[in-house]
Amino acid sequence: MATKEEIKAILKSFEAKIERELREEAPSDYSVEYNKFREETLASLGPYERACKNFGRILKLKLTEKDEARLKKSIETAHLEIEPGEAAGLAVFALVIGIFLTLLIGVVIYLLTETLPLLILLLLFFVSFFVFYYLNTMPSRLEQKWRLKASSQMVPCILYLVVYMRHTSNLERAIRFASQHLQPPLSLDLKKIFWNVETAKYATIKDALDAYLETWREYSLEFVEAFHLIESSLYEPNESRRIAILEKALEVMLDGVYEKMLHYTHDVKSPITNIYMLGIVLPTLGLALLPLASTLLQGAIQWYHVAILFNIIVPFFVFYMTNDILSKRPGGFGETELLERNPNYHYYKDKSHYFSAAIIALPLFIIGLLPLLFHFGLADALGLKPDYSFDELGLGFLGNQTLFDFKTDPDTNATVGPFGPLALLLSLFIPLAVALFFATAYKLKTQKLIATRNETKKFEQEFSSSIFQLGNRLADGIPAEMAFGRVAYSLKGTPTAGFFNLVNTNIQQAGMGVEQAIFDRSRGAINYYPSELVKTSMQILVESVKKGLQVAARALMAISDYVKNIHKVNERLRDLLAEITSGMKSNMTFLAPLLAAIVVGLASMITMILGRLQLMIASGEISTETTLAGFGNIGTIEKMFPVAKMIPPYWLQIIVGIYIIEIIFILTQTLVTIESGEDRLREKSEISKMLMMGITLYTIAAFIAIVALGALAAVAVSGIVA
Repeated sequence: MATKEEIKAILKSFEAKIERELREEAPSDYSVEYNKFREETLASLGPYERACKNFGRILKLKLTEKDEARLKKSIETAHLEIEPGEAAGLAVFALVIGIFLTLLIGVVIYLLTETLPLLILLLLFFVSFFVFYYLNTMPSRLEQKWRLKASSQMVPCILYLVVYMRHTSNLERAIRFASQHLQPPLSLDLKKIFWNVETAKYATIKDALDAYLETWREYSLEFVEAFHLIESSLYEPNESRRIAILEKALEVMLDGVYEKMLHYTHDVKSPITNIYMLGIVLPTLGLALLPLASTLLQGAIQWYHVAILFNIIVPFFVFYMTNDILSKRPGGFGETELLERNPNYHYYKDKSHYFSAAIIALPLFIIGLLPLLFHFGLADALGLKPDYSFDELGLGFLGNQTLFDFKTDPDTNATVGPFGPLALLLSLFIPLAVALFFATAYKLKTQKLIATRNETKKFEQEFSSSIFQLGNRLADGIPAEMAFGRVAYSLKGTPTAGFFNLVNTNIQQAGMGVEQAIFDRSRGAINYYPSELVKTSMQILVESVKKGLQVAARALMAISDYVKNIHKVNERLRDLLAEITSGMKSNMTFLAPLLAAIVVGLASMITMILGRLQLMIASGEISTETTLAGFGNIGTIEKMFPVAKMIPPYWLQIIVGIYIIEIIFILTQTLVTIESGEDRLREKSEISKMLMMGITLYTIAAFIAIVALGALAAVAVSGIVA
């Protein structure tokens, strides 16, 4: 009979063995891991949290129960470490400071000029209330952003759970497995389930999981139902029925996502049409009337008023409307990759791209400013005249108008303009330079990352078929160590063959086991193929092959089938969204720039006709008593529409060009979010492409419109003289 010491020694050896087997699943590591993930993932939210802590405490508010519950829910979902009162306090503090600064600026300007700048004060009040609204809704926006990204990872999450539970019916291990292979933010949510148990917030994993799923019930019921189906499979004694329940969970998730997205595509058609009509078409058409309106109002409307309206207020209105559309987007579909996990992320963070873009764009920007530079000192420095007429350049057939054509306002003696045709054409370089700056910078930031992502997706698409072949080899009784070589031979010439060849080489030449050949830190094949699908599939293979070749074969073939089904659903979802997104792309890159260019041409034609008439009257070519049929005499027209009171087409074109750039920014962000959820990388890449397409078309069309309508104006005016 064994002594007590021998029994203790045996127990101790078994304890050590069990500890070694479960070491990688030790829950104590999850506390540290959760905090580490939170710090890495939410680094960008740090300034907002610090502002809430520092300034929110100054006016820490006592909220109503309803408001506090709403804010608390948003704060918890976004993993922010602030109190609801601090978030509301920061917004109110910013509003108070904004109003105080507005009043202070108004008093200072009044004391210096003895005039009260009502427009500036109204604009500053508007900015103050906008900052209040922005900060007050920040927690809900961060919650929405978090949900958009997390919900795009729900299908992979259910996939990982189902794949793991097929061969190991243990929910806790399955959740841990999913949290290790998903990217943030959903992986962070799953890790927090363990964190909540460790910190004694909940007694069991099941309680913590149920509480977490409740946060998704209103937003993604299919995710909750799929999770509950996976839970119910634990209590099913029949193996075939258990597998059927797991497969049903994935089916419920995919069907729910498709149905929600189908309703969403129908619901957003009308709002998107409204955005295009109210935010782009009507404002752009209204611009054509502004030159005449400004003269009728005797200069009450200045170019900077138009800039405030079209470059600040209207874009904000469009942004607000698009934000409302995005808030209704269902989850479950979108880009699952976290930008920070891309192996080329350092290219995205590199700020030198902006310097390179500035070197390209700055010369064009300076060319656009030449009319102003010539008038305000550059011409004197170069020993030239501030302006030249067409006659002086030997182009008398174009008339005696000057190139830049600055004028003096008879009422204020202020210099206004430029009104000249060359100034207008040179102004096209300013929006072109701004667009080129952002397009170049964003392209340099994203091109390597986008290329890596596209290669990975292409590889994963082929890999899903390859693992089916690997599963077939295992099902035939071929050991895993030999199966990799045979699959590599049959896939010769494909990208996935490289992965299987590398694993086979590590096994045959380096004497490694399957797990080491794939996951070794220095020589493992996974190091050269950074894909979560590959990593997950191979980890499932390594774990399931311990239970037999047939178990491993079924697991791999199931993964292949699941991935193919997910791909089919994703393609159907893209088809659904194509109708919306294709219309938005054509409006943004073709119709809007073309319409804006025509409007700029019309505005320049009106200004040119009135300017030529004024010059002809001043030179005596025509009399003020000359009568135009249906319009009265020319003298009356000149008094009714004084050119010096008009908005210079130079500034009008710049305002329109900047407006087109802003619209492209806003609509591209909307387009990408509708298609892919929260995806900053694709957003920047698409903005770069859309800017180049949109602004190039606008510049060419505006140039043609200005020249063609200018020639038409010259013919029309010459007809009066004749």
